[in-house]
Amino acid sequence: MMWLLIAAALYATLGLFFALWFSLRGVQRMDPAAVGASLAFRLLILPGATALWPWLLSAYRGRS
Repeated sequence: MMWLLIAAALYATLGLFFALWFSLRGVQRMDPAAVGASLAFRLLILPGATALWPWLLSAYRGRS
């Protein structure tokens, strides 16, 4: 049971780091309409990017 908590904490930690980077830099590359977006928008997408980081990372890498 402890390994499940460790895995969830690792997922959340990696997700938070990715989401911070994504909301500041990556979203502009994925969606040109996000260029110059407000701080409120960036804070709004933070929880979703944290939860869905593997999918967003895959989509971001596919656009490279």
